[in-house]
Amino acid sequence: MTEVIVHIYDVTNSDSDKTNNTIVQINKIFKDCIGLGGIFHSAVQVYGDKEWSFGICEQGIGVFRCPYGKNPMYTYRESIVLGETNFSISKVNQILRELSTEWPGKSYDLLSKNCNHFCNEFGERLGVPKLPGWVNRFAHAGDTAAEIAESAASRVRLSYLSLISLHINRKTPVVKPQ
Repeated sequence: MTEVIVHIYDVTNSDSDKTNNTIVQINKIFKDCIGLGGIFHSAVQVYGDKEWSFGICEQGIGVFRCPYGKNPMYTYRESIVLGETNFSISKVNQILRELSTEWPGKSYDLLSKNCNHFCNEFGERLGVPKLPGWVNRFAHAGDTAAEIAESAASRVRLSYLSLISLHINRKTPVVKPQ
């Protein structure tokens, strides 16, 4: 058995220091003071000194690795032990090969298929609990808001089409059977 650890980072990959500092401050307030969450990147470490994560890229796999706690694109925040896996290193490598196929970089979506979703999927396959809810809460909230907006827009379109259909049917002469 070996520990499965998730490493959490503040998302500070903007070219603007002001934006990066603002994100760190938002995360401090919303996660550390209020306990809601923030804007985070996550990666899973299992067997060794590397962590595995998922990110956007136009071609190829989105799954990548780097030394744990040292992703150069983000600011390291903390580590959380998710549990232990009974899988051997060869089984873990097999799972990573499968995930690499299933998670191409072009499929990345900030709200519905991001690094935190990947870490949950990887952890599930390793048999450990999901990430704490606060890690991906902002993405979940954004995804829910987008789904509600899409559903409302769909209902408006259907209502509009129904009204047009009623209007057209009223103007069509009724043919009486003879």
